[in-house]
Amino acid sequence: AHNPRSRLAGFRVAQLVPGIGPASAKRLLDAMAGAPEPLVALRAFKPPPAAKADWAEFCAVYEALLPSQAAGDVGTWPADFDQAKRWYLPRLEQLYDDHTARRIDLDQLGQLTGGYPSRERFLTELTLDPPDATSAESGAPHRDEDYVILSTIHSAKGQEWKAVFMLNVVDGCIPADLATGSREDIDEERRLLYVAMTRAKDHLHVMVPQRFYVTQQGSGGDRHVYGARTRFIPAALEPLFELTASEAVARAHEPLAQPGKTIDLAARARSRWG
Repeated sequence: AHNPRSRLAGFRVAQLVPGIGPASAKRLLDAMAGAPEPLVALRAFKPPPAAKADWAEFCAVYEALLPSQAAGDVGTWPADFDQAKRWYLPRLEQLYDDHTARRIDLDQLGQLTGGYPSRERFLTELTLDPPDATSAESGAPHRDEDYVILSTIHSAKGQEWKAVFMLNVVDGCIPADLATGSREDIDEERRLLYVAMTRAKDHLHVMVPQRFYVTQQGSGGDRHVYGARTRFIPAALEPLFELTASEAVARAHEPLAQPGKTIDLAARARSRWG
């Protein structure tokens, strides 16, 4: 209501009305965008049958929250927040399982409204500096969908993940340089590789770097050493893997472009202008 021309806010708020989906919300916003007075278009809009029961209340709240053209929103603030909150709370319980914690957030947000002289100032400050956390009680932590777990092979025993990336699968790392003194040591390193590779449920990526950067070298050193794939994955097992390379490596193996036909520009110029 504060900015009737905002399609992003309007699209989200309209779908809070039971029975209004994305298609109906888009039709409503298109009608309001093409009308001189958005409120008139809102009243004239015909909602889907499932939304008729709640549509009149939504229109009444929208009209009540429109800022006064004469005095702005100073005279009705912060009562505007309480009115919007009363309309929103029943939807909150329908939409979210953690509606109790979200209601506490709304209550605390309402306590902040008294510190702002107007609705416009409150919305501006909230947009520029939104809260970083909610007031829900402590519980099990939530992880982002794109989080990464870093683990050693020994710590990964008994674990399982959807996708696993194994780093530095080269001789010197697995088997480790200091674990090749006996046949038993090498067999133990082979078992560690097996443990690591079987931690993946769906996707396994075995990373074999071609070179390792070296820091402690003389001024004439090339600053790197080459690495060889682990002895536990010989060439005979390559058909069991899908081999891929970085773009830089792939470009290095591309055939060089053949030079084009040589053109004698001087001769062509002399033939044209004599």
